[in-house]
Amino acid sequence: MCPQCEDFARTVLLLGQLALYADTAQADQDFIESVGPSLAVSLPEPPPGVLPPGYDPDGGPDYPSEPS
Repeated sequence: MCPQCEDFARTVLLLGQLALYADTAQADQDFIESVGPSLAVSLPEPPPGVLPPGYDPDGGPDYPSEPS
């Protein structure tokens, strides 16, 4: 696995594990609120082939609260 692919997969796995932990009864909300955004920001660019060619993350529909 390429180094970028490995970093991406590991970070996605950690985000998933954090989401599962957040659903437990004894979850520490302060921990979740501090670690979650840090993990999300550290997510590297997805490896080639994860997103379709020409994918534009800003190309979706407008949200109801956003002007067209």
